[in-house]
Amino acid sequence: MAYTVGEMAKAVGVPASTLRYYDQEGLLPFVERSKGGIRMFTEADYGTLMVIDCLKKSGLSIKEIRAFMGMAAQGDATLDGRLALFQKRREAVKQQMQELRQTLELLEYKCWYYETALAAGSEAAVQELAPEAVPAHCRAARQRLEPTSLPKARKKMEKLAV
Repeated sequence: MAYTVGEMAKAVGVPASTLRYYDQEGLLPFVERSKGGIRMFTEADYGTLMVIDCLKKSGLSIKEIRAFMGMAAQGDATLDGRLALFQKRREAVKQQMQELRQTLELLEYKCWYYETALAAGSEAAVQELAPEAVPAHCRAARQRLEPTSLPKARKKMEKLAV
């Protein structure tokens, strides 16, 4: 069965303009056209489009995705390269997820902090709380905000600079 750009875009969860752009950028050489020039997708194209969407969401540029599509078109000779690309993206996404978890923890802490300060009528009431009075899920974020965390942050920056 054939699908229009709009139908396939809806199935993949992207705007139709995104699929048109991908086609213009050479990511979709497999897409056939009707006699009238309309892009027509097949069910087999769906998986490829989902992989392209995954790579884009993982942070790859259009140029890098185009290179991947070129490797895929070469077949089994590029299996090692494609595996390496996905392993690298997996590690990058894991790192992003860790950073996002820490960001969420800090946001959770600051929400609790301001809710508690509002209820008490002053930030001082929160600042004077003993560490064990802070909810367990907020303690790590609070600790990261303490000046004692500064040496750890410096070591982390030095490590990244290497």
